[in-house]
Amino acid sequence: MLPTSRATVQHIAALLLRHRLRVGTRTGRRVLGVFAHAVLICRFLLEATRVAHLARDSAMGVSTTYRYLHEALDVLAAQAPRLRPALLAAHAAGHTHVNLDGTLVATNRVAVQGPTTGRGRRSGRRVDLWWSGKHRRHGGNVQVVTAPDGWPLWVSPVRPGREHDTSCARIHVDLLPALVEFADAGHPVLADLGYEGERARLTCPHKVTRDRDLDVAERSFNRVHAYVRARAEQGNAWLKNYRALQKVTLCPWRIGAITAAVLVVLHLEHERTT
Repeated sequence: MLPTSRATVQHIAALLLRHRLRVGTRTGRRVLGVFAHAVLICRFLLEATRVAHLARDSAMGVSTTYRYLHEALDVLAAQAPRLRPALLAAHAAGHTHVNLDGTLVATNRVAVQGPTTGRGRRSGRRVDLWWSGKHRRHGGNVQVVTAPDGWPLWVSPVRPGREHDTSCARIHVDLLPALVEFADAGHPVLADLGYEGERARLTCPHKVTRDRDLDVAERSFNRVHAYVRARAEQGNAWLKNYRALQKVTLCPWRIGAITAAVLVVLHLEHERTT
C-alpha cells in the first residue's frame, strides 16, 4: 500500500509511456510495464525503499533497477515548473508575495574536496565540497520558492552544501533576475538573513551589529517579516515529507532531480500548482 492516490500513479505511468514512445522503445523489450515502473518510482520517493529491495520485488538486477529509477526521475523532473511561468502563475493567482528559502537535503557521507582551503589552524586542509558547516552534516543546497501559505512553487537544481544561500541564488543565473521582475510588479520577495548580501533585490530583516542596536521601527519590521515569512519553512517540510529527501543515498548531484520529481508528485497528489 502506497500513501498516494491511484490517479497519481496512473498519471506518472502515462508520462513514462509517452517517454517510451518518444525514444522508440519496442514492445516486449522492458521488464516492467509503465504502471509497475510508476509504482517503483513512487516507492522510492515516498518510502525511500532501498534499491536492492526494489530490484528483488521487481525481479530485476540491481543495475537495471538503477537505470529504471534514474529514467523515471528524469521524466518526472522534466515536468517540474519553470521559474518564470511559476511566478507568472503566482501573480495571476493573486499572491501578495513569495518566499525564497534554501534547504539542505542530507546525503550519505561524501568525501569530495572543495575548491578552497580551510582557514586559521586548518589553512592547509581542503574543505569538503558537500559538508555544510551551518548544519554540520553532508548535503546539497536547494533553493525553494513558496507561496504566501508555504506551498512550494519551484525548486532549483542542487548546489554543494558548503555554499551559502546567497552564493547558490547567484549561481542560478535566472533566479534573482526573475524574482526582481516579480518584485517590481509590486510583489515583494521575502528572504531571511541568509540572503543579506542581496538586500537590494530581496526583502530581508534588519541585522543587529556590534556597532548599533535596532531602533523601534526596525524591530517592528523584523517581527512582521518573521511572522509573514515563517510559512516558507512549511514549504520545505512539504517536500521533506517524502522520505527520499530525508537522506539521499544516490549521487549528491541527483538531489536536484529528486527534489523536482518530488515537487511534481506533490502537485499531482494535491491537484495544486499555485
